[in-house]
Amino acid sequence: MKRIWTFCLIIAGLILVDQFTKVAIEQNYALGESTSVIKGFFSITYVRNTGAAFGMGAGAADHWRKILFLALPVLVCIYLMVLIWKTRKDRLMLGLAYTLIFAGAVGNLMDRFAMGYVVDFLDFYYKYHHFPAFNVADSSITIGAALLLIDFFIELLQKKNATDTV
Repeated sequence: MKRIWTFCLIIAGLILVDQFTKVAIEQNYALGESTSVIKGFFSITYVRNTGAAFGMGAGAADHWRKILFLALPVLVCIYLMVLIWKTRKDRLMLGLAYTLIFAGAVGNLMDRFAMGYVVDFLDFYYKYHHFPAFNVADSSITIGAALLLIDFFIELLQKKNATDTV
């Protein structure tokens, strides 16, 4: 039970940091306003994302956007809660991965339900080549996805080693 509470604290902490940073950006920046943090590499830039990752699907019809960006993510979040519960005892990295993905998904869903868009503000670039702006929730999802891949490869190696010793 201790691990599930740890996962819950991580989820709550990430959602709070995500929402706090987004509110701070909206209260202190005009849409499109940017502040250079590391010249030529990183800025804080207020962007509204009405699409999915990297703005994909932003121009889709409203009924498709509601299905893809509201209904489907809610179902995915429910499934992630089940996965977190199932992995809580014996698969720490996998449970942590699901926890991070869930926290990020909830953080962005809160924006979509409340405002119809997600606030992005972390803007990395080199000269005129910009990586799409993102936020704390997106970072949480990305780190969770990386942990999923690492866990997958660890499992593959363990299975390979088990068959090699037989």
